[in-house]
Amino acid sequence: MRLNSDKVVTPSKTVKVGDVLTIALDRRILVLKVAALGSRRGPFEEARKLYEDMSPPPPPKEEQPSHPALREAGAGRPTKRDRRKIDAWRGDN
Repeated sequence: MRLNSDKVVTPSKTVKVGDVLTIALDRRILVLKVAALGSRRGPFEEARKLYEDMSPPPPPKEEQPSHPALREAGAGRPTKRDRRKIDAWRGDN
């Protein structure tokens, strides 16, 4: 996490109105500007008014096949029915 482009290691830094927080998540980066300070812990709708989201837009998603679960017969992992047939053929209980 960064506070006004300075790396923050410990949570001891106080945040003021106008500060910019940069948070690196797994697949995206959040850039938030503090608009106001809250006086209490409240619901999400109230908290959302306390910051301005300046994050870059996510990259466009690539076209994916309409049915990614469909696969050729015999390819991949056996189904539960296939496993039962294999167990019966082997003589397993």
